[in-house]
Amino acid sequence: MDRERSERIALISWIAIVGNLVLALIKIIAGLSAGSLAVVGDGIDSTTDIIASGITLFAARVIAKPPDREHPYGHFRAETIATKTLSFLIFFVGAQLALSTVRRLIGGEHGEVPQVMALYAAGISIIGKIALSVLLLRSAKKLASTMLRANGKNMQSDILISGGVLLGVLLTRLLHFGLLDSVIALLISLWIMKTAFSIFMESNLELMDGIGDQTVYPAIFKAVEEVSGAVNPHRTRVRRLGNMYIIDLDIEVDGGKTVIQAHRIAVQVEQMIKRRVDNVYDIMVHVEPRGNVELNERFGITDPEGE
Repeated sequence: MDRERSERIALISWIAIVGNLVLALIKIIAGLSAGSLAVVGDGIDSTTDIIASGITLFAARVIAKPPDREHPYGHFRAETIATKTLSFLIFFVGAQLALSTVRRLIGGEHGEVPQVMALYAAGISIIGKIALSVLLLRSAKKLASTMLRANGKNMQSDILISGGVLLGVLLTRLLHFGLLDSVIALLISLWIMKTAFSIFMESNLELMDGIGDQTVYPAIFKAVEEVSGAVNPHRTRVRRLGNMYIIDLDIEVDGGKTVIQAHRIAVQVEQMIKRRVDNVYDIMVHVEPRGNVELNERFGITDPEGE
């Protein structure tokens, strides 16, 4: 399943690379020919999407590697590292575009009114980015991939960027005001940096062993309730490795049971959790005698309210 998932991510990445390469060439060539800095900036943004998809492709190969002595939990963290790298790359490109645009504005280079070719390039970009964003986000949901989701969100931002470019070029031509094109390019750069910051912050959650889907915990508690002999699930901790969950929890059983009987209950708990929670990589169940009440540690942390 892991290999199949990584191969699917690699295929989607190749599609994104080719798609963004075509769009980047169209926008850069058209922007330079039509005299539109905003369209050129949009094209440069698409070149970063090529690099981003290349990083995703490389990470997919790493994820597919089996566990080894140095990496007993596999190589799933490569996905998180790749997502973090994407955020830095996107921010850098946005900052570079902002600096070049500010220098142009300060230098009094207001630019010319873009030719109609810039409108066509922006329109083609919108259509292409919509198709790529739908593909990436649907695949990200199906494969539970933070990399593809980050790339898909970047594509969604590109749709807004290209839409802003289209509107800006249209207004520039109607008003015959070349300065507007540079202002739009600056706004685009700020949006790119905002998107990068958002991706950076979201990837922190997994990197710091957090999970965004809090419905996992109720599903675990419900699974324990369905196992006869297992009570009071507590010290429950869940973390993610790529699209997989690692689950640790304590349960209580009758203190009069034998070790073999307690072990069988623990195994049943593991099996029931795997039925209720998808993509479980590993489960560690610690057994305690019934009556060792720790209600204030149900979620793996000390809760003074005992919830």
